Amino acid sequence: MTDITASLELIKRGADELLVEADLVEKLKTGRPLRVKAGFDPTAPDLHLGHTVLINKLRHFQELGHQVLFLIGDFTGMIGDPSGKNTTRPPLTREQVLDNARTYQDQVFKILDPEKTEVCFNSSWMEALGASGMIRLAAQHTVARMLERDDFSKRYSARQPIAIHEFLYPLCQGYDSVALKSDIELGGTDQRFNLLVGRELQKHYGQAPQCVLTMPLLEGLDGVNKMSKSLGNYIGIYESPNEIFGKVMSVSDELMWRYYDLLSFKGVLEIKGLRESIVEGRNPRDVKVMLAQELVARFHGHAAAVAALEDFEARFQRNAIPDDIPEVSVLGGEGGVAIAAVLKLAGLTASTSEALRMIDQGGVRVNGEKLADKALVLKTGDAVVLQVGKRKFARVSVA
Repeated sequence: MTDITASLELIKRGADELLVEADLVEKLKTGRPLRVKAGFDPTAPDLHLGHTVLINKLRHFQELGHQVLFLIGDFTGMIGDPSGKNTTRPPLTREQVLDNARTYQDQVFKILDPEKTEVCFNSSWMEALGASGMIRLAAQHTVARMLERDDFSKRYSARQPIAIHEFLYPLCQGYDSVALKSDIELGGTDQRFNLLVGRELQKHYGQAPQCVLTMPLLEGLDGVNKMSKSLGNYIGIYESPNEIFGKVMSVSDELMWRYYDLLSFKGVLEIKGLRESIVEGRNPRDVKVMLAQELVARFHGHAAAVAALEDFEARFQRNAIPDDIPEVSVLGGEGGVAIAAVLKLAGLTASTSEALRMIDQGGVRVNGEKLADKALVLKTGDAVVLQVGKRKFARVSVA
């Protein structure tokens, strides 16, 4: 039972909810490798750190000796799941899905062990299901149950349209669990409803119901909104080493611990020790550097991490950015907010006219680089370090 206790500790690290823990304990007692499923719709050609929260958890299962089922939703990606959205997500074409799927496979093996990973495409069983099979599948759920899903319920109450094909998405995702005979499925907290549909469908098809493990949605650089490419508050795993390093260093000291919990492969006790070291007086920047180097090394190698640190120190320490600078959040609005207004709102200049004058004089820096573009607009999700003159600094995020 000690081994199972240790396994549960790793499995639950950073997780939001485990349903049902007693069921998982029974599965672990069998001693066989569990089939651990996570699905990814290839809706964009590249992954960011928010996506890797789930992939990191899959790696934890691999470390415990289990088999990962990395499911690429090439069929469901053409339906479009609006989870967490208030509108219908546009379906992708077959060509878009396949192009994106190819890049996914290249990227995930920077984290996962290929020998313990089975890459699956749900078109292989969903297309074989056919129209009659889809109708039989649809008969397993009611409209009333579908409207229990939060985003559907809100849209229905607000008299916003819900397309019939959107109801099919949770059923298709649930049927994936049946086809793969999964023991446990992982997903973001916004996927909870869909994951539970899979559990119910497995019961209908005579299978032991899967356990469900939900992971929190990682906040982006602004520390407020979910990391998203559309919001611009993301760190892409294929971005350059210097970009990844600089973006990690731009997050707030508080958000850093969230990133450690969900992105770092350091042990729980080691992270606890880092927290204690800061309480005892260690500079938080040193600890943030460790995280930035770890993430750069994961996707670009150790040599690139060393070079990124050298570049960061050359650019930022040369400009003598203090360790303790104020953190300011400004509202971006639909079109973003002009840099002159940001400087005023952050208290770095008394007015926008002064801000424009300082830019003209070369007295404004953004992330250590001299700003020459007075027309720069910061958008929702942007997080930057601003400097005016030699002594005025602020870490600004746009909400």
